[in-house]
Formats: sequence, C-alpha cells, structure tokens
Amino acid sequence: MPYLLLTLSALIWSGNFVISRAMNSVIPPAGFVFWRWVVALVVLLPIALPRLRREWPILRANLPLIGISGLFAVTLFNYLIYMAMHWTTAINAALVNSAIPIFIIMFARIFYGQRVMLRQHAGVFLSLVGVAAIILRGDPARILTLTFNRGDLLVLLAAIAWALYSVAIKRYPQGLNPFVFLFSMTVVGLVLLVPFYAWEISAGHHMTFNLPTVLSILYVGVLASVVAFTAWNHGLRRVGPHIGGQFVHLMPAFSTIMAVMFLGETLQGFHIAGIVLIFAGIICATYKVKA
Repeated sequence: MPYLLLTLSALIWSGNFVISRAMNSVIPPAGFVFWRWVVALVVLLPIALPRLRREWPILRANLPLIGISGLFAVTLFNYLIYMAMHWTTAINAALVNSAIPIFIIMFARIFYGQRVMLRQHAGVFLSLVGVAAIILRGDPARILTLTFNRGDLLVLLAAIAWALYSVAIKRYPQGLNPFVFLFSMTVVGLVLLVPFYAWEISAGHHMTFNLPTVLSILYVGVLASVVAFTAWNHGLRRVGPHIGGQFVHLMPAFSTIMAVMFLGETLQGFHIAGIVLIFAGIICATYKVKA
C-alpha cells in the first residue's frame, strides 16, 4: 500500500508540473501557490477542525515539525518551482528536480545516520539513467547543448527544500491525524507566503480569474495538495524517506505517458527504455530479500 500511495503522488504531481508550465504566463507564482493552498485549506477544514481541539496537545508538542513542514513544503518548494518556470525549460527543471532522491539520502544520512544499502544506491542510479534517457531523448550529446540560468538555481533550491521536508516527516508524531497535520502545516505555509503574495500584488502582477485558471487551481488545490500530500506523507512514514524519495523519478515517466495519451505525442524507443529503467531502479531500491 505505501508504494501505491507514493506512486499516486508522483502521478498527480506530474499533472501539477504540466499545469504550472502551461499557466505560468497567466498566473503569477505567489498567487498560484496562495490560492492553491487556500483551496486545500477549505477542503481540509471540515475534516480537520473536529479533530483539532482533541489533538491540540500533540500539535503543540510538535510545533517545530509543523513549522518546518509548512516552510519547506508549502511555501518554499511551491513558490520556487512556480518562479523557476518563468526562466527555465522543462528539460532543465526535470533534470535538476531528479536530484531530490539524492538529497534525501544525503540528509537522511546527516540527520539520522540512515545507512543506504548498495542495492538502493544502484536503484537510484538506474532511475537517474532512465530519467536522463527520457529528458535527453536518448542522445547523451544533448547534455552539451543545455544552458543553465537562475531558474535552474531556483529548481535546485526547491529540490533541497523538498528533500528537507521529506526527511523531517520521519519525525511524524504518533496519534496525529494526517489531515490535521496537513491542515496545520498549510496554515503555517500560507502565513509565511503572505509577504511574497503582497509584494507580487504591489508589483502589479495579478491573476485573472477565468475558467482555465480556476480549474488549474482546483486541480492543484484538491489533488496535488490534499490527495497527493496525504498519500506522500503516509508512504514516507511507512517506508522511510531514503526509499520513498525514489518515487520522485516516476514523474518524468508519467509525464511521458500523459503526453502520449492526451497530447498525441509518439511513444519512442528512448521513452520505453527510460520508463523501464526508472521502474527497474525503484524495484531494485524497494525489493526486500527474504532470509
């Protein structure tokens, strides 16, 4: 079940990346993040509020974790990614974002002394090769033509923020309802986001509310925020960040499949090779040898 939940998260977030790239010219980044999490808050409110008073002692005892989660996962990661889409390319963003599992392994080692087995290292490597095969379209020479800009630096910072959040989830408190946790970190993240949104509005960057923007915000607010985050948090708590982080590599694979299904793109050999390598890497990293 945890692997299925992590896979579901990657699938939903693949759609989120597609939408953020498509809408970056009409929805300013801070506004996108702000309204995304306002929608999530509205959805979570009737679920979390009845439990909030009962679980307040647990929340109060874990305020640092709530604060870190809200800062890294709600405010920084989303804002940096949406900002980056104004300058970087989809290829560069996917390449840099694929470093998340490596950062997770590094931080898990630093903060928890988490040892990573050889097969898990091999799994990460196989998945990275699969990601590169898809992004570089099967031609390694394409990497020589890539140019990097400030958008890529923002994606790198976002990857670090997400890795820190994923590692922090290891300290998830027993007895705390997952919707209460998500509700609480959403409140913190929105409060921290207000200065960014205020600056954006003062600079004259406004969002036009029409059907495409509303549907985009509903998708990222309900599915990419509530459903995917809840699934991701549960999956990480069950298998650990060093294994769960590997599922980030599924996003390029799912994006490829979505493009073939919904955009009429042609499935090519390098797509198949990349997808096979990504799944092989995940199986290698998650398979447990029975004694």
